[in-house]
Amino acid sequence: MKLIRLGIIGGLLFTFIVTIAVYPVMPDQVASHWNAAGELNGTMSKFWGLFLIPFIMAGFVALLTVLPQVDPLKKNYDKFRGYYDGFILVFVIYLLVIQVQILLWSLGVEISPNLTFPILFGLLFIYLGFLIGHAEQNWFVGIRTPWTLSSESVWKKTHLLGGKLFKIAGLICFLGLLFQDYAIWIIMVPIILVSCYTIIYSYTEYQKEIQAAS
Repeated sequence: MKLIRLGIIGGLLFTFIVTIAVYPVMPDQVASHWNAAGELNGTMSKFWGLFLIPFIMAGFVALLTVLPQVDPLKKNYDKFRGYYDGFILVFVIYLLVIQVQILLWSLGVEISPNLTFPILFGLLFIYLGFLIGHAEQNWFVGIRTPWTLSSESVWKKTHLLGGKLFKIAGLICFLGLLFQDYAIWIIMVPIILVSCYTIIYSYTEYQKEIQAAS
């Protein structure tokens, strides 16, 4: 886990160092938003356009470092700490790649997000599947519904299923490489369906448990 944490710090520092290094040669307006077709449709001023992602990354790392310490169920994090720290590293890499894309696009190297996002989101969702599949009861990480938080068995059932479904959603994301005009929908629709289904599943499993106990 020490290597993972060093990777997190290294990724964070590398993002800031690269951004600072290229700052003098960047245009006054930098790429910040693309439409569903992968076409640039938004820019930001140089400072915020370049440092927004690094600031988000730093805030994200700080937040996820603190959350286990304030969680009433913080002891459970020890059971999946490797996956938890691994997710922080994966998300840092995810944001780093987006930052590199912003820098390259602003310098004239226009790589469509419809080419990169299916890969990025696919890998992110697949890793989320591993994290969710191993997460123990807590207040911040996983499929947190009133029913999973009220029953350990419902938590385990929901997260075992959710872990598998998130991995499948991640694999589906890769199809966006083949159908780039529809990449945003190929990414978003499966994950929305998985999220909705797991919420409903946790409710129905909890109702079964209540009925069996009565």
